[in-house]
Amino acid sequence: MTFFTEQPVTAADKTFFQLRKDIVEGDVAAGSKLSETELSTKYAVSRAVVREAINRLEASHLVERKANVGARVVTLTPEGLVELYQVRESLEGMAARLAAQNMTDDEIVDLQSLLNSHFDKVQSGQTYYQEAGDVDFHYRIILGSKNKHLISMLTDGIYHLVRMYRVQLGMSGPRVTTAFDEHKHIVQAICNRDAELAEMLMRRHILYSKSSIENKLNL
Repeated sequence: MTFFTEQPVTAADKTFFQLRKDIVEGDVAAGSKLSETELSTKYAVSRAVVREAINRLEASHLVERKANVGARVVTLTPEGLVELYQVRESLEGMAARLAAQNMTDDEIVDLQSLLNSHFDKVQSGQTYYQEAGDVDFHYRIILGSKNKHLISMLTDGIYHLVRMYRVQLGMSGPRVTTAFDEHKHIVQAICNRDAELAEMLMRRHILYSKSSIENKLNL
């Protein structure tokens, strides 16, 4: 079960989703200028459709506008990472606390099953953090908070910018195993309905993730 597959309704939706994917995955480079003319040719749509997509991406914090420069993809920086992960640590910590209180027993069983399905990937040394499964893990806990305002702030606000850092600077090597172990402990705390521990473990997990990405940015 995957929660984050969005279905495009219009040509504008389709262009927005594709451009967002290309930015998150680095096919459209961080820091690059966005040309409506070039993008309209690339995606075979009108400039008006591209303009709408860029406006929506600006609201998702993936695009920024500067005077005399126009629209650019955000640049991945150590400073931007710190600010983003300070917010993420606080909000996702709160989400884990609320999930421990509000997730149904069936939702917790599903979360545990999802984690079990990741085990083989981790064992084989795959880049776990670049896979949709890891995103789905965090997304399920966010939804499990059952707090509509929190869900909106995380999924509509910073979700895809977080993904951009994680996909392009994804973890590999020993961090894959330790991150998976951190996930296991978070799920156990949620299973035990230990809200305080779930929040603490999630905040610590995100801090460790930030440090790992920060090291790559500073190379």
